[in-house]
Amino acid sequence: MPSAPLLLARSIPSIARVSPTLAGDLAYRLFFTTSPRMPVRTPDAPTHADARRGSLRVRGAEITTYVWGTGPRTALLLHGWRGRTSPFAPLVRELVAERFRVVSFDAPAHGSSRGRRTDIRDWIDAAEQLHTTHGPFDLIVGHSFGALAALTIARAGVPTPAVVTIAGAASPDAFLAQFARDLDLDDRTAARLAERFRRRLDLDETTVSARYDAVAHPLPEGTRLLVVHDRDDRRMPDDSSLLLHAAHGARSRLLRTDGLGHARILSADPTLDAVVALATGGFDAVDGLGTTAGDETSTATRPPGVRVPG
Repeated sequence: MPSAPLLLARSIPSIARVSPTLAGDLAYRLFFTTSPRMPVRTPDAPTHADARRGSLRVRGAEITTYVWGTGPRTALLLHGWRGRTSPFAPLVRELVAERFRVVSFDAPAHGSSRGRRTDIRDWIDAAEQLHTTHGPFDLIVGHSFGALAALTIARAGVPTPAVVTIAGAASPDAFLAQFARDLDLDDRTAARLAERFRRRLDLDETTVSARYDAVAHPLPEGTRLLVVHDRDDRRMPDDSSLLLHAAHGARSRLLRTDGLGHARILSADPTLDAVVALATGGFDAVDGLGTTAGDETSTATRPPGVRVPG
């Protein structure tokens, strides 16, 4: 039997023919749905269990935090919407092996954290608190929605020399637009969804852009960017990532993969290699992995599953 969110999604286009406003309100409700919660996958369970756990209070919700390693450098990892920290397990192991301390959290209504509702402000609040207790961060990595949070955090409040976005987007508009395409929303319904989104954050179009759009308002001059995206990503096509890379010119490197999609790219060898290279050797190390610099449009990638020797 189809789940309630799936039934709601299927009904919205029909409702829109009668009332785009009601359909937009229902789409807004579905957009912020976080259930079902992602379980911990068996391959990730040992690393997940090995974390030193703590807690933070974020806008009234108690969330679970994680720390691995004791190295002199620190990385912050940010999971995506309807995700959790545990799929970062392969990257956690790589970074700890390179003497990084790795810090992360499950956002409210995600993973092991409490709460029933959340939005990007909770990612930002949690990151700022962790920056106070565990920072400064030498690296911030975000996957999917967590990539948008990573960009936002690095632009205001949590300075870092390096940001990695994986299967992400440069602004909320990209997530809203893809959601509208997934649900086949008409223009009026999509506009209502965007209006409700901005109202939730108590922002207008201009202030949403200033706060959350990393193409119109790039990262600080001293921050390097690595953009990782798969050409076959159906959940979040790479259009926004390509714009993000171009907006940062020589301060950005782009790694495009093939056949990894939206989720598998997070633990794939090309991604792990590129993130570790940036963390340990900067752009000089990343440039040897088939990335693209500056405003170039052509890219070269290694086949999935191929690691750099050593």
